[in-house]
Amino acid sequence: MSTTLSTITQFPGTYWQWRGNSIYYVCAGEPQPNKPPLLLVHGFGASTDHWRKNIIQLQSQFQVWAIDLLGFGRSAKPKQEYSAYLWREQLNDFITEVIGQPTVLAGNSLGGYASLCVAAKYHESTAGLILLNSAGPFSNPEGDTQSQSRGNPLGNIMRSFLLQPWASFLLFQYVRRRSIIRKTLNNVYFDPNAVTEQLIEDIYRPSCDRGAADVFNAVFKTPQGEKVDVLLSSMQSPLLLLWGEKDPWIKAREKGVQFRQYYPQLTEYYLQAGHCPHDEVPEEVNDLITDWIVSLNKLQS
Repeated sequence: MSTTLSTITQFPGTYWQWRGNSIYYVCAGEPQPNKPPLLLVHGFGASTDHWRKNIIQLQSQFQVWAIDLLGFGRSAKPKQEYSAYLWREQLNDFITEVIGQPTVLAGNSLGGYASLCVAAKYHESTAGLILLNSAGPFSNPEGDTQSQSRGNPLGNIMRSFLLQPWASFLLFQYVRRRSIIRKTLNNVYFDPNAVTEQLIEDIYRPSCDRGAADVFNAVFKTPQGEKVDVLLSSMQSPLLLLWGEKDPWIKAREKGVQFRQYYPQLTEYYLQAGHCPHDEVPEEVNDLITDWIVSLNKLQS
């Protein structure tokens, strides 16, 4: 990783009012007449800050936008139900009201799943979809989710326990500690040098905001969204998968096989990185994103 990218400061952002809540976003680069804009969507617990190494390079090729999902980063953290459907509507409304033209969405982890939900429902908003170690399960091949639930009684007990507000609050106070954030990042990043003090602070800071504990608590009550294969069956846009194959949370090669089964026309690459390849190997990710979008324009012209 170059020194330049590892010391990038935060890009200045602004706020957009959505459903009575302040939503933070960043915009960099000038509109490109022959290239669609690019919208970057962070994962759980992250924010627009997590994309700084990408924005600094991609802004020379595209108009780049990054947004804090409701409940995260510098966006408002109201006490309410959170779901992929909520974030889907937020992202689509942002594209419609602020960006104003079809956009390539690039999402990591939870942000990938939310972006997939947009691409599946709002074809007119989506010029392309890039998923980086995206969250979201595929359908159970046996189609028997109840037997899976019965087969994991410990998991059911833990979920019931964490549904208690006091329990999730205590867990929140534990996981938001800087030492625990560092430990978690060291587990999910393949390169320990990518886990910087700035990165830890970027994740810690929003946890101090009013309402952050309520958002954490609400996550355990989030209704399950559509399975990934169901969403793919409704999607029409080009798809690029970028996998950090050293991710301990996602079996990237197995997930890649599933994606190809349901959406064979995709493009994919496997990188020597963990759960957040855009932050760990930004130069590789930036080049792959740029080349892929440029290739789409060549096919369409």
